[in-house]
Amino acid sequence: MTRLALFTHPDSLRHDTGGHPERIARMHAIQRVLVEDELIARYPLRLPTPATREEIARVHDAEYVDRVARMAAQGGGQFDVDTVLSEGSFDAAAAAAGGAIAAVEAVLAGGAARAFALGRPPGHHARPDTAMGFCLFNNIAIAAQAARDRYGLRRIAIVDIDVHHGNGTEESFWEDGGVFFCSLHQYPFYPGSGALNDIGAGVGRGTTLNVPLPTGCDDAIYTAALDQVVIPALSRFHPEALLLSIGFDAHWADPLASMHLSIAGYVGLVDRLAAWADRVCSGRLVLVLEGGYNLEALAYGTLAVARSLAGMEWGDPLGRSRRFVPMMPVDPLFSALRRVHGLDRPR
Repeated sequence: MTRLALFTHPDSLRHDTGGHPERIARMHAIQRVLVEDELIARYPLRLPTPATREEIARVHDAEYVDRVARMAAQGGGQFDVDTVLSEGSFDAAAAAAGGAIAAVEAVLAGGAARAFALGRPPGHHARPDTAMGFCLFNNIAIAAQAARDRYGLRRIAIVDIDVHHGNGTEESFWEDGGVFFCSLHQYPFYPGSGALNDIGAGVGRGTTLNVPLPTGCDDAIYTAALDQVVIPALSRFHPEALLLSIGFDAHWADPLASMHLSIAGYVGLVDRLAAWADRVCSGRLVLVLEGGYNLEALAYGTLAVARSLAGMEWGDPLGRSRRFVPMMPVDPLFSALRRVHGLDRPR
């Protein structure tokens, strides 16, 4: 078994959005730092098989999948105010979803201890019936469904540490008690959802955990959120695998948000979740790339996380933020979340 599997597909470059924040340069930046690093000599990039329409339609309405394919075949266009398609966008989105599936399969089949899917466009805003927020298909939701279909997993956890609320992933599993979804996000912020009392419905009631963090949260606060709220909730759910939506737009240098995570902070969060996965779900941990719009933070953050997963030394060339952002206290939030989710009650 290899320690780390990295997946990417050249079709990610076919999603041509021009000067849009979610642009081809994001993947170029990641590829540049990976190719220049010794990591790739040990863990060469793997080519995934693009997701089929049938695999995508396990999460998305078939009519919507056909609409994306049709728009791309007609040369693309503006899906909504935030989301752009080009001629190659359907192929790119299918490749990104396929990379997430391949990463899950590598871990569940025992070929890799950890896996990281490096695709674009991102996916966590994509709702079952529409594109949204730069996202076409919900890569991590499609991968989670594939894990259920192919390997019979009954309990899967998804943790989302992109700066924006993963509303599409939440909607996909809102009434599904077999998938625990947790999102740590800047709030109130785009897309405006993810309040602390949003906890799922029906048999899925209690399997959605939203951690709506105030502007300016740093490494220490994100770590406290994991320790005080997220990990206790994950432990109670006791999943068979942990999937992580990781967006580097909570980094202090990101132009589209106002959080203060550092690269070191990201590594610390992933290391904590990896150690928890080792204890609870046989080490089954899969990462799927989401956002991140400062190219240096995105590229060096991806490299640092990958090196840490591989057990290699890593660095943070950007360091910590020296900006001050006034911030609301978070202790009342964490207390409220523990109360809402019953985390202080005996099991």
